[in-house]
Amino acid sequence: MYIGIDIGTSSVKTLLMDSLGEVIRTSSREYPLIFVKDSWIEQHPSDWYEKTIESLKELIVGYENRVKAISFSGQMHGLVVLDEENEVIRPAMLWCDQRTEKECEYLNNVIGKEKLINLTGNIALTGFTLPKILWMKNNEPHAFNKISKIMLPKDYVAYKLSGNFATDVSDASGTLMLDVKNRKWSCEMLKIAGIDESKLPKVYESYESVGTLSKKISDELGLNEDVKIVIGGGDQAIGAVGLGVVSEENLSVSLGTSGVVFSNSDKYTFDNGARVHSFCNSASKYHQMGVILSAASCLKWWAENINKTHDYKVLMEEACKSENESIYFMPYLVGERTPHNDSNIRGSFVGLSAMDKRGDMTKAVLEGVTFALRDSYEILKEMKVKGNIIRLSGGGAKNKLWREIISNVFNLKVEIVNSIEGPAFGASIIAAVGDGKYESVNVACDSLIKVTEEIFPNEEKVKIYNKKYKKFRKLYPMMCEFYK
Repeated sequence: MYIGIDIGTSSVKTLLMDSLGEVIRTSSREYPLIFVKDSWIEQHPSDWYEKTIESLKELIVGYENRVKAISFSGQMHGLVVLDEENEVIRPAMLWCDQRTEKECEYLNNVIGKEKLINLTGNIALTGFTLPKILWMKNNEPHAFNKISKIMLPKDYVAYKLSGNFATDVSDASGTLMLDVKNRKWSCEMLKIAGIDESKLPKVYESYESVGTLSKKISDELGLNEDVKIVIGGGDQAIGAVGLGVVSEENLSVSLGTSGVVFSNSDKYTFDNGARVHSFCNSASKYHQMGVILSAASCLKWWAENINKTHDYKVLMEEACKSENESIYFMPYLVGERTPHNDSNIRGSFVGLSAMDKRGDMTKAVLEGVTFALRDSYEILKEMKVKGNIIRLSGGGAKNKLWREIISNVFNLKVEIVNSIEGPAFGASIIAAVGDGKYESVNVACDSLIKVTEEIFPNEEKVKIYNKKYKKFRKLYPMMCEFYK
């Protein structure tokens, strides 16, 4: 038996998989976000750990003696800092926290984007980890001087379970401190940041074991002490494993809280303008990734905050009837990451008339998120990515209308696979590879992932959406001026 643990933004999900890839059981626990102020978003690392333990206790009942390995997927970029007593110094600043605009300006304009790209393959974005460290240095020097260990969210949980201070190449890629090409910490970036490498975890491949459960945890859970801790990776890299997107042939599109367009490459490559991220993947290769900050969260906002309903079925029925092509939705509710790197931009509806109905606006929300994702795909095409089939994941992927819109906007075939469990399933696959059940991540995915549904683009709708997308691209420059 293998366990995958996904440390998400709103909850932890654990999954128990047998050696044939069958999902035996899942469990989840929610934890709160801390909204310090507008766009300052934190969480208590203790919540991740405590809720993980609760979830594991429910998950493993009856299978305690059969678990062989545990691995992880985690929300990326969050800053977790510990002191010399291994106590958390302050709440973790999350991937969606936008407070580091000044630090990013320093890194991009003083250190220089060209240097950052040469050293890491990426530029500084407000969500990345290094700008958060510099923010602490500039604004909380007393806390900064206490730092003994710096880690990422999933690595904190792995540390609490095993006592091993480790990370992996995919998650570390999002810190802006990793030499992505050579899969190791960048000495020059650490000098720029004023960080000693001893405060950073050892870097592993995602499928490598970093130790075993501590005796304290094995006793508490009733598991064997020799259960392997396989370090896992960032949520998008591990989520791609759960979809079987580990080679150059496929793309993945994730419709979670944020939205992601993800492609793999056998060789290290990057965009000269760093408009998309170039990271290590979880299968010893590399991936390119465009990220929008609001995806399925836009639909949740529209349904629950604005329409005060949880009846998504009615909203979708109304949207399916809409033939309106004049409304545009800009999905920048909390700023934007790819490709605009703009923490000030905000969302809006454009083109409303007195004749428009709720269903028209609901459909526009789905379209606007998809257009924003296509912005990243257009950059990937410039980079000559080979993927020409999309595999969908995330809560939004369960929406039939949204699947069709994605196929038509991208003009690509969309595939749904037998796993709907996302990163937690990917983490369980990584655990099996780390235990030696499969010789590689690719072999494991070939054995375990099967296509269950295909959606093909509609030629007429492709033409309509190509025309509408061209107009959508004109909106950001105009609205950007407004929000300066």
